Formats: sequence, structure tokens, C-alpha cells
Amino acid sequence: MENGNSQPSHGHQPNDRVKLNVGGKLFETTQSTILSGGSESLLAVLSNRLAHDTDPVFIDRDPEIFSVLLSLLRSNRLPSTARRFSKQELTDEAVYYGIESHLRSAMSPPPFTGIDASVVATVRPASDGHPSAFTAASGDGSFWIAHGGQISSYDWNLLHAATIRTHLDDITSIRRIWSDIAAIGSESAAGLHFYDISSDRLVGSNHWTDPSDPRIYKARVTAIADSPSSVFASFDCPHKENSILVIDKSTLQIASHVGRQPGNSTKNTVPGKLTWLPEKSVLVASAISSGAFGYSGYIRLWDSRSGKMVWETNEPGSGRSDRYGDSFADVDADAEESILYKICSKSGDLGMADLRNLGEDPWVYLKDKNPSMRKTSGVGSSVIHCYGKQVFVGREGSVEVWSRVEGVEKEKEEWEGLYRRNYVDKVEDSERGIIKRIEGGGNRLFVSREDAEGIEVWETSHSSNCVSVL
Repeated sequence: MENGNSQPSHGHQPNDRVKLNVGGKLFETTQSTILSGGSESLLAVLSNRLAHDTDPVFIDRDPEIFSVLLSLLRSNRLPSTARRFSKQELTDEAVYYGIESHLRSAMSPPPFTGIDASVVATVRPASDGHPSAFTAASGDGSFWIAHGGQISSYDWNLLHAATIRTHLDDITSIRRIWSDIAAIGSESAAGLHFYDISSDRLVGSNHWTDPSDPRIYKARVTAIADSPSSVFASFDCPHKENSILVIDKSTLQIASHVGRQPGNSTKNTVPGKLTWLPEKSVLVASAISSGAFGYSGYIRLWDSRSGKMVWETNEPGSGRSDRYGDSFADVDADAEESILYKICSKSGDLGMADLRNLGEDPWVYLKDKNPSMRKTSGVGSSVIHCYGKQVFVGREGSVEVWSRVEGVEKEKEEWEGLYRRNYVDKVEDSERGIIKRIEGGGNRLFVSREDAEGIEVWETSHSSNCVSVL
């Protein structure tokens, strides 16, 4: 018979002990441990009966997994014996007993730190495993993968929850705008579409049209972002006319549009990336083109309330002369810190600009002072993503992190000394393929690679000297 070896909590008497018979195995614990599962848990509901019955209450469930869950209620930690069971088995039993929130708390990863992270899983959809897009914009670590014309959802525990088939043959943009609603678009089919993942149904669609302009037709979506009240989607027509549409989240109807452009040059091509900055209600739109003569593009900030552009930069063509020809290969904005970052295509340098103090040339270029780092250049593919006040850069197949040195405050011209660069991955990790996209969410980093099946999931270990039991 298992029993609680620890002393009864303060205020509880020895007769606080209760007995349960789970699957034919007797367990002895205390009322306080049982009630720690929460008032809505099955064990709490049984607590009155446990207190008055002399015979143990019988529960027809797996006793070995119950032993793990009982240990969790006692200590708020999973015992080493938990490794004998799959995450699905533990989750199913926790749901039965009504203590899933306790299990989630124990199994959730700690705050993500790039310098102490590793791949914990590669999640592959059962069919058409090459992801065309994914979204991890939730706080619980769940995410959705678009593969072909399907969307597969995975819960906080990285377990498959559902797969739905859409009317599209290929999804190239996806954004989670509500807990069960995905906004999707395709570069091969017109319109922005909204699907309810839980009920497997189309709940709305939007198309960019203009009766006064016959060139506006069959507009395809190239990027999606959202705010608490709106969805933003950049549309591109066959004749290259483009615009950003603002959709009301409550009605899923078009409210307005911003930044309409003819699309006849690199300075007015369709934005390929949109980022919402809540502090100033500003939408960051960027477009990047590459060719025989290198990279070119623009960054524009739009006030979503007035629809007016509040700042822009074009590369090449603006900024200091010594940086001419070193245009950005990718751009991202840190909404928490109000900082704009770019990765330079030629030098590979990381530039940053304070969004609260923008001007003609606001860029400061960070200097790498870590002698152990391999020297990088801008040759090849580069992507950038801001998450958790860190900047993650994918260069070809490797991932590096730039993190701020805490407790140091300096002037703008000395910002380059405030950041430290380290690799997130190992050499063998970088050989898995060219990185296409990086996104953070729920204390995890999600990475997709060119021509590779599935999405890599990176987590920080609870302790650099300990190995997770699961």
C-alpha cells in the first residue's frame, strides 16, 4: 500500500487520512492532497465520501499512472517514474481526474532562453508532411501546421488534436486569430479565408475587389497579422497592384485598406511580412526582392487608426553611404521592446532601430565580441525573428541568438555593446537543411526547414545539468 510519507499539513489532524482503491491497488493519502487537485476535480468530488467511508473508494483506472498523478499532487512535480508513460497516457488520465492544469504546469517548458535550448521534438503531420506554413501565435505552446490544403493542430503537449481539409490546394499563409479560428491564404488562389478548426468548417472569406478598377481581381494573400480587434492581410493581384486590407475581427468583414500600390517596381511590391505593434497601434510592413544584383526592399510603418504611413525606408537608396549595397535580407520587430531589427544581405550584420526615435538613418549595427563564434557573412539565406526579448537569426541551416546583457544602460551609439551573440544549435543541427521560418510561442521556438518534413520544436531545459523525465 502506498502512503503519504510527509507529515500532515498544518491544521490537519491524523484522521485526515483517506484510502482509495485504484484498479485493485490500495493508496493512502490525505484530504489536503486530494483537495489540492481543485474543487472541480473528481477526487475533490469524492472527498466527502472518502472522509466518511471506512472502505476505500474504488476507481477503475490504471494504478501505476495514478501513482504518478498522486505524486504530482503531493509535490507539484512529476516523479522519475513518469518517464515510463507517454504524454498521451498521462494527459488522458489527468483529464479523467480533472487535474490537467496541474499536469500542464509540471510539463510546460520554462521561459525560453536561446543559449540553453535544444530540439525536443520534430512534429510531422501524418499526410503531406512538408509544411507550407505554420502559426504558433498562442501563449500555451500549441501550434498549427498547414501542409498542402490541410491544417493540423497540436495542443500544448505537442499531441495531435485535429486535422481539417480546406478548399485550397496549397496554404502559404496562416495566422491563429482566435482560439479555434485560423486565417489562411494562398499564393495560388484568391482570397483570405477563415476556418474553425474545432468544427472543420469555413466561417468567412474576404476578397479584394474594386468595381472602378478592372485590374483588381483574383487577389492573393502574401502575409497575415492581427491585433486584438483586426486582421491585416496583404493582397497581390496578377497585374501586381497590391494593398493591405483591414478586417474587423468581430464580423470578419473588410473595414478599410491601407498602402495601395501599383506594384510596378521594387519600392512598391506587395509586403511579404506584417507585424503588429500594440504600443503605438502601428503595423510594420516589409517587402524584400532578390536578384542578380542583390537584395532590395522597403520597410513601412502604418498607423492603423488613420491609415497613414508614419515612416519608411528603402534599400538600397537610403541610410549611410558606406552601407549602400548591403540591403536587408529579412526584417522583424520586437513588440515588447519597440525595436526594429534587420539582417544585412551582404555583411550578415544585425542592425537595430529604436521605433520611438526613428529618423532618416536610425540604424545601429551590433558588433559581435564573442571570440568563440564562427565569422558569418550575408552569403546565403537569412531569416530573423524576435521572441522573448531575444533576436533569433537563421543563417542557412544554423540558428543564433542575440540577447541583451541585463543591467547595462548605454546611449544609442553604444548599443552594440549591449548584445551578446551565441549559437542556439549544434553543428549537427545546422546540417538538417536551410531554415525557412522561425516563430516563438508558449516558451517554445518553432523552426521549419526547406524540403524537410515537419516542424522542429525547441525548448529550454529546466536545468542545464538535468534531463527532463519526459
